[in-house]
Amino acid sequence: MSIDASHLRISLKEEERWRRRLSVTVPAALVQEEERQATAKLASRVKLKGFRKGRVPSGVIKSRFGPAVRQETLDRIVGDAYRQALASEDLRPISEGEIEEISYEPEQDLTFEVAFDVQPQIEVSRLGGFAVERPSVEVGDEQIGKVLERLREQNGAWKPIEDGKPADGNLAGVRIRKLDEEDDSEREYELLLGEGNAIPDVENAVKSLAIGESGEFTVTFPEDFPNEDRRGDQERIEVTVLGRKQLDVPDLDDDFARQVGDFEDLADLRAKVAEDLARDAEEQAESVVRTRLVEFLLEANAFEVPRSMVERYVDAVVGDQSKLPEERLEEIRESVRPEAERSVKRLLLVDHIAHTQGLEATEEEIDQRIEEIAEENHSTSAKVYASLQKSGRLETLEREITERKVFDFLKAQSEITDAPAA
Repeated sequence: MSIDASHLRISLKEEERWRRRLSVTVPAALVQEEERQATAKLASRVKLKGFRKGRVPSGVIKSRFGPAVRQETLDRIVGDAYRQALASEDLRPISEGEIEEISYEPEQDLTFEVAFDVQPQIEVSRLGGFAVERPSVEVGDEQIGKVLERLREQNGAWKPIEDGKPADGNLAGVRIRKLDEEDDSEREYELLLGEGNAIPDVENAVKSLAIGESGEFTVTFPEDFPNEDRRGDQERIEVTVLGRKQLDVPDLDDDFARQVGDFEDLADLRAKVAEDLARDAEEQAESVVRTRLVEFLLEANAFEVPRSMVERYVDAVVGDQSKLPEERLEEIRESVRPEAERSVKRLLLVDHIAHTQGLEATEEEIDQRIEEIAEENHSTSAKVYASLQKSGRLETLEREITERKVFDFLKAQSEITDAPAA
């Protein structure tokens, strides 16, 4: 049966960071009646030697199954009483209830406590009046040149060099044998020198040898090596240089521009690179403005967020935690928590402003954005919608529209100035 909340004694305690604690007392008579019904129900179903089905005396049931029946009854009563208490107090937890302090003795009242978090109530008293400087978005020849150089490297070809010692920028073929291991194992690698693909001592060893030469070296793992257990370790190895290659890049001319894309000439490619860099710079500048606005808003409208929301965010950032040692896992989680708390506050603040100012994305705005995406990708709105829905990105699109509207609103409430060009 369902417990009537009027039969319960309920008290609510407000704790820090939107934590709530319910203390619930269930009368002994109600517990005993629930246990009696559970015993009768079991007696009607159970088969025991020497008794007909449904005719097993309750005393025998209590003797054989009493502890199990009582535990099952208590579990059911606690769950039902908790739900009724939440409804009675008009509470909507955002975290799983943690049941604590259960106390029950036969013929006495059942008491228990449940702790949980509730949705935070945010009060925003100031939305604007801030001064934010937008970073310069000027794109120079040096930035364009770096992009063009990367394009040349991406379209280059590795050509063998027959002699000499490998140098930075070379792709070196090497064989490395560990001299300290009993199995005397060796492996072959291709290392792009000067890019940090191997520890410094190994790269220096490779660059000291000509093609075909071998040498024995003691290498030390640096203090910033990813595997903390190996930092500072020394190892004896034999290095053999098998060959080296140099990247042959195409000339930066009109033919190259036509090779890498639909461009008429090098000037057309430069213009496109400049346009892309300017757009990226605009997006980065906009991100800076948004970040500063949120910082000002959170300073002016401080509020606490539930720990459970922060922990869920940490879980999402850390990912698979099953293979990490417990001590290392807690170190990682502790390092992530400050940023997780800021991110949760930002999400809650944006959602609050969107709701109170009527800035949530509308269906018409979502449809319009889908049409734009379809046009940009030479597709149809139906295909784009189906793809977004299948990948679970429809809600992401909705949030992007809502956030854009929120920050357009916030920028209108403050003074946004452009930083002078460098």
